[in-house]
Amino acid sequence: MVAEFVVITGMSGAGRSQAANHFEDLGWYVVDNLPPALLPKVREFADAPDSGISRVGLVLGLNLYHEEVVPALAALQDSAEGSVRILFLDASTPELVKRFESTKRRHPFAGDSPMGVSEAIEAEREALGYLRSEADVVVDTSEYSIYQLNRFIDEVFELDAGPESVTTRIMSFGFKNGIPLDADLVLDCRFLPNPYWVEELRPLTGQHEAVKDFLLNGQPMAETFLQKTEDLLKLLVPAYVREGKSYLTIAFGCTGGRHRSVFVAEDINQRLTEDPELGVRPLITHRDLDS
Repeated sequence: MVAEFVVITGMSGAGRSQAANHFEDLGWYVVDNLPPALLPKVREFADAPDSGISRVGLVLGLNLYHEEVVPALAALQDSAEGSVRILFLDASTPELVKRFESTKRRHPFAGDSPMGVSEAIEAEREALGYLRSEADVVVDTSEYSIYQLNRFIDEVFELDAGPESVTTRIMSFGFKNGIPLDADLVLDCRFLPNPYWVEELRPLTGQHEAVKDFLLNGQPMAETFLQKTEDLLKLLVPAYVREGKSYLTIAFGCTGGRHRSVFVAEDINQRLTEDPELGVRPLITHRDLDS
């Protein structure tokens, strides 16, 4: 039996345990806090003809700072017959500080040193930079509830995009709330006229026809931007597939994340959905629609 692997890792407090629990609920065989040197042994066990294991989740916590983790992951990826993906869970420093302060836990990266929570988080972030850059899927859980994180995992790991495709998430957001940490591409929509300053459009969102009409009618730049963005994605998505990327997040931002970015995200999502030759699996989320 050829097993599929996901390596669950990331920042302390960003949701590794919650993610591992949900993978287990989905029927994955989950091993927590495994020493890196044993990763190949788990692969051998899972790939055995009589193992009965088809999907394995490997949780790397504090042991991922071990000098063996890089070669161990490389060996797992080189030797596994099934797919191996790395899921990196991240969150903003203020959100991680809030989570640790609410639980009264000492940050595990601090050890016996006198460093505070913020210092420990930044030190951990720097230490994990190499692993984040190697991850196939990065998710920012700053604004996620447990339910939303579970839904994200369902969407990404229960959808089989296939070897010649890439699961694509289209996101809208507001710059006033920060750029999404997990975005692969960020496009700024603030050059478009802002419906917020039109009194009757202010309470609406980019999903309403009146806002769409305002942005498209008499605004040739909007249609040009949409078409050029579609062309750009048709160029880039196949390149990401060739490089082995299985998950892509494209984020569109405006000031508040309610009008312009929502309109653009919805339009681009529809264009990608209607292009079967592109071979993407569009998922759409509006981060700041209700803020």
